[in-house]
Amino acid sequence: MKKLLTCIALSTVLLSGCTLFQKSEGIIKVNDTVITQADFDQAFDKTIDKSFLKSFGGSKNFVKSDENPMYGIFKDKIVHELIVKSLLDQEIAKRGITATDEDVQNELKTVIDKVGSKEELNRLLKQRDVSNAQFTEDLKTQIKIRKLVDSIQKVNVTDGDAEKYYNTHKNEFTHGEQVRASHILISANTLELIQQIKAKNPDIDPTELNKKVEEQIAAQKAKAEAVLAEVKKNPDNFEKIAQEKSDDKASGERGGELGFFPKEAMVPEFSNAAFSMKPDTISDKLVQSPYGFHIIKVTDRMAAGSTPFAKVKDEIKFYLETQKQIEILKNLTQGLMKNAKIEYLNESYDPRKIVKQTQEQKPAAKEEAKEAAKPETK
Repeated sequence: MKKLLTCIALSTVLLSGCTLFQKSEGIIKVNDTVITQADFDQAFDKTIDKSFLKSFGGSKNFVKSDENPMYGIFKDKIVHELIVKSLLDQEIAKRGITATDEDVQNELKTVIDKVGSKEELNRLLKQRDVSNAQFTEDLKTQIKIRKLVDSIQKVNVTDGDAEKYYNTHKNEFTHGEQVRASHILISANTLELIQQIKAKNPDIDPTELNKKVEEQIAAQKAKAEAVLAEVKKNPDNFEKIAQEKSDDKASGERGGELGFFPKEAMVPEFSNAAFSMKPDTISDKLVQSPYGFHIIKVTDRMAAGSTPFAKVKDEIKFYLETQKQIEILKNLTQGLMKNAKIEYLNESYDPRKIVKQTQEQKPAAKEEAKEAAKPETK
């Protein structure tokens, strides 16, 4: 996943209430380009659905009102990003920069090589809820951004630059002992169960709520015990069983594969069990964590040490190139912003008004947060 995200990091960094206006109505004018309400709504929903708020229902449950301080924070951020995107699009058009079909195919091949296969790329896109059409557009943006940078200053990072970075950041390339493991998860998250039960019956009595939670956890444990028995009977079918029955769908698609990880990367219950096991063994009993019940298979171990420069050279070079490209684009954007004519056709999208309103609401928001944190009394 990191490799996929890195490939489109540059474009992501830079392009990343009630209203009387119709969806197609202009809200901001940047030079001769109009940003519409529909442009803002689409960007807003996309940002919310990719943030931590996704676990709370995302854009569907988010209160889009100027009375909501969180709305003002996201609104200010998205307005800025839309203006920057508009300015960069104008500059790209002015310089006659395009992304050809051949460019897109070459970029796609590079991404596939990095993630390992076309199948793995499709799996990652599905996991991130990104359509192939949207990913193609992201690639086109990436290509045009790179060409824009090249038209301003050709970025060149040498092997020597990469080695210098490696030698001055060695702590980034050292690792403690790691294990490689797979797992099958039968979920039993107490908090999620409480939320699900209360959603169906908001006025449920606390005693009855606890009883229902315990019953569901017991049912999930029984299910996990049955899966464990199946694994013990056919250990060679671990991957197939993980694909079919694990509630961790992301790893389940890979047969439960989690890759190598250090002890601190997982919750203690899981790590303690995995690091106590030998390679090519399966846990003989269920491992319970806050996420539920795990059946763990350890396939390899790696002693503490450092990753050799040769293995990370290309990643370092790509990182340094990206940082230089971002710096060039930031400088360009600052110049474009200074010379741009920006009109707020709907004054509620003027950053000065958004910031002022958000600041005025902060004290009230803090009090609301304190009240929300208090335990309920019956």
